[in-house]
Amino acid sequence: MASLGRRLVACLLNVSEARRKDLVETVAKAALYNTEGVRREGTTVLNIFNDPDYNRSVITIVANIDSIGEAVLSACEKACGLIDMHTHVGVHPCMGAVDLIPIYPLGEEVGAEDCAKEARAVAQGLTERVQGTSAFLFGWADSPLQRGLAHRRKEMGWFKKTPDLQTISPDIGPQPQKRFGLTGVGASAYVMNCNVTIDTQDIAIGRSIATAIRESTPGGLPGVQVLALPHEGAVEIACNVESVKGNPPSDLSTGEPWPRFSVDGQPYCHVPASLITSIVAELAGRQGVSTKATALVGFTPHECRALAEFALSQGIAEFWKEQRKIRM
Repeated sequence: MASLGRRLVACLLNVSEARRKDLVETVAKAALYNTEGVRREGTTVLNIFNDPDYNRSVITIVANIDSIGEAVLSACEKACGLIDMHTHVGVHPCMGAVDLIPIYPLGEEVGAEDCAKEARAVAQGLTERVQGTSAFLFGWADSPLQRGLAHRRKEMGWFKKTPDLQTISPDIGPQPQKRFGLTGVGASAYVMNCNVTIDTQDIAIGRSIATAIRESTPGGLPGVQVLALPHEGAVEIACNVESVKGNPPSDLSTGEPWPRFSVDGQPYCHVPASLITSIVAELAGRQGVSTKATALVGFTPHECRALAEFALSQGIAEFWKEQRKIRM
């Protein structure tokens, strides 16, 4: 089974729809089966995370580096046919029907350049297959600058309430159109999503916590990008937890060990969800607010690979149906 995992990559495909779950499952199945309904070998969908308030879903597609492109493009093509950004409503920032296509290495035989090449091919393929789509590149795929996702999103105006598509110069494809919007495509070391809900409707409290923990603040958490968003009558501290090069900083590595892995022989690690939860709880507590829940979207890199190896060895394509009980 271990040899099965050596060339695996994950794509945590973010699409701008969650309220029509059947539609999102149709997009996921497009990654797994060709138009004749024949299953693609060596591809599995591990998880579908729907957030109706955000109206955003994350589909975890895992495949061999040689097959990931076709699986992801087929899902994107399906999503672009079904999701129209003219009618999209949700509290999470987004710019595209397919908002984000990140490719992460899971196996030791896959390097940064392999993933970058694949991401660039997916961006090109999307704009060719779906006329009117456009993309920007980030991370390893953004050659030579390798600008991070948050940096590129800021440049594109992604964080604005209503981004102005007319002012955007995409890296690939035409001027963005309202129907499809703009898609971020890139590659990096694994990024986990960890969302902590605090029991208040005061967005200002959420924003103060987000500011305190984000990486760009002195004393913030390495690799953590944060938004505070209204969510189901409370406030969610929504974190993108990027993997960082090197070993965990000694002052933050008490408690649960930081998940570690390597890419191209370089060590990487990321902040554990438990540390984010405890720091958010402490900061919220100082303002008299308790935490309600923590949700992980997807998995740690090790979990992702282990589950994919299991799913593929058992021939399970629609693994999200098997593992609803594990993570939701």
